[in-house]
Amino acid sequence: MIVINWIAFVQVFIAASVAATIVVSAYAVGLRLLVRAGRAPVVAPAEFTDAITVITEKEARRAEKAAAKAAKKSPLTDGQKRVALVGAYLSFGVAGAVVLGGLLLIVFNH
Repeated sequence: MIVINWIAFVQVFIAASVAATIVVSAYAVGLRLLVRAGRAPVVAPAEFTDAITVITEKEARRAEKAAAKAAKKSPLTDGQKRVALVGAYLSFGVAGAVVLGGLLLIVFNH
């Protein structure tokens, strides 16, 4: 007969939900602060299968130009941009630490 420890199941479910929420929230805040700091991430086009639409070189240049123009129009001072950049890196660090902590729990608590 299989016996399920429901308390342990609920504990794992809650821990996973909280960790996922923290990782996604920290990453989203980090991206938002990165954009506010004037460093919007621009991804170069890559070659994929036909199922995925790839932007052209012209569209990539246009996106880079728009990001640079938006960075110049930012109402933030240089100090505020620096604080936003540090906050972005800290947010990414929190997301990475939560993921690393989860991995360490799996490896050493199992």
